[in-house]
Amino acid sequence: MKIAFHGAARTVTGSKHIIHLSKGKKILLDCGMFQGLGKQTLQLNAEFGFDPSELSYVIISHAHIDHIGLLPKLVKEGYKGKIFMTTATQDLAKILLLDSARIQESDVQHINKMHDRQGRKPVEPLYTEDDAREVFPMLQTLEYDTPFKIDEDIELLYRDCGHLLGAASVSLKLMDSGKEVRLTFSGDIGRYNDMLLRSPDTFPQADYIIMESTYGDKLHDAVTPATDVLLSQIKHTCLEKKGKLIIPAFSVGRTQEILYILNNLSNEGRLPALTYYVDSPLSIEATDVIKHHPECFNKEVTATLKKDTDVFAFNGLRYVQSVDESIGLNSVKGPCVIISASGMAEAGRVKHHIVHNIGDAANTILIVGYCEPLSLGGRLKNGAKEVGIYGVRYPVIAEVAVIGSLSAHGDYKDMLQWLACQDINKVRKLFVVHGEYDVQQHFRDKLIKKGFRDVEIPALHQVIGLGDLE
Repeated sequence: MKIAFHGAARTVTGSKHIIHLSKGKKILLDCGMFQGLGKQTLQLNAEFGFDPSELSYVIISHAHIDHIGLLPKLVKEGYKGKIFMTTATQDLAKILLLDSARIQESDVQHINKMHDRQGRKPVEPLYTEDDAREVFPMLQTLEYDTPFKIDEDIELLYRDCGHLLGAASVSLKLMDSGKEVRLTFSGDIGRYNDMLLRSPDTFPQADYIIMESTYGDKLHDAVTPATDVLLSQIKHTCLEKKGKLIIPAFSVGRTQEILYILNNLSNEGRLPALTYYVDSPLSIEATDVIKHHPECFNKEVTATLKKDTDVFAFNGLRYVQSVDESIGLNSVKGPCVIISASGMAEAGRVKHHIVHNIGDAANTILIVGYCEPLSLGGRLKNGAKEVGIYGVRYPVIAEVAVIGSLSAHGDYKDMLQWLACQDINKVRKLFVVHGEYDVQQHFRDKLIKKGFRDVEIPALHQVIGLGDLE
């Protein structure tokens, strides 16, 4: 038995890990897209490093694109089996994959116009909307906390791990060479005080653990709540400077958290009377899906729903659907708040809003989540004085602010708490994935201090044997 790490290995995005069983069965955990890695992103997404037709099963932890974004390419290149996920993950995955395909087709159209002028060969998208739809009949949904026998050698158990609607840790009971092996893949671990979702559940004792480490060297700001920071930024930018507050936000999860904060402020009579635009058709679809899964909400949101039937709506909220409406926001005079995807500002409409507002000191670009360092959001967050967008250099004159306490990823205390259900002496090996390499090294040190004896940080495409399983 061995594990091959084909993504999220010494980087955050592109989650893909293959469990090789001795009988020749191969189980792919996640099939994510690399994001925000500069020029190497396209090449990383172009080549899997394995043959999709040789896979036996695919098991998905949750619906973020860096965990599901290459499923259409996987099927297009020969995968024929089932794809397991939770019900809520399926509902989100369908809209996210179609949106990803549209973005790729649009980007390729733009690139090919330039290539045509330059006399260069046209390029193809990783996949199309039709390719994305080919995935849907292959999806098989499972509920939390219900063991499912995939075949005689593989049993799957999903446990809620917070982070995102439908997200789950993956616990596998595997028979290999006549021996039972228990392996758990964390997916992405949520927070124990998440604004919307339930806290992560415990999971069965594991022999081997594959674990994310995004914030493995950080503690989230517990001193200044996100609500206070967001309200302060609205007042500072829109009321004092009379400018626009531009918020790059992931369509699923982060946008809904911001809307929930704004709705609570409105209910409390503290929300400034402005127009709040959500400029992302995907965010609108995702919000509707999330409303249909109240079983995933925590106790606080459940209690609020008894008094307020729509916790994501308030006076002043405007949803922007069409491209023309989005372009029209550039002509809006006076202060307003624009929430738009993507969260790393690498794609989507928010890039256009940044282009049109980055040159005015009255405006603020507010970063509200994790950004790969090479992404546009990451460069702004790290203090760049000038950024390239669509091939043009722009001086950063607008303010750039950050909310550090608004994250769907647990910090290192949350991750260690997730592990607390385990007997450390029974964990044979722990693999640290889904993090920047320096962060992973810090987290590995923390794990070793906690008593985990064998902690490894795999490299991209590295294959690691699990040795004697006795």
